[in-house]
Amino acid sequence: TVVDRSEKALELAATLGAHHTVLATSDAEVESRVMEITGGGAHVVFDFVGESGAELLAPKLLRGRGSHYVIGYGGTVSLPTIDIISREINVIGNLVGTYTDLVELMTLTAQGRVTLHTAVYPLDAALDAIADLEAGRLIGRGILVP
Repeated sequence: TVVDRSEKALELAATLGAHHTVLATSDAEVESRVMEITGGGAHVVFDFVGESGAELLAPKLLRGRGSHYVIGYGGTVSLPTIDIISREINVIGNLVGTYTDLVELMTLTAQGRVTLHTAVYPLDAALDAIADLEAGRLIGRGILVP
């Protein structure tokens, strides 16, 4: 299940194999849909945003004993300890995975088995790249080149 504010990003996720997509129109709607789709909460939430409320919503989407992987950064994760203990949830920071994961990813990419979704911008168009990112027009990653 993929949650995003961008319909284009959800379309991409579906073409890449996501079984369910949820347009993030409101936290309450996202929470309701995820609970319905997962039958009571996700086992794992990968938070690639880490701010703008995503870091607050992610733990609410977990079932008991679920794990919240914080990958994006910029916000603050704040959970009452009673919620962590009573629900037995895990909060795990993750920058790039393990070295073994990175080697495997590089191998799969070299074999052409990973499709990168990127937009290349010349360095002097950095402001255009930022505007595209903020407006939700950038799907995947933006790359600035000199």
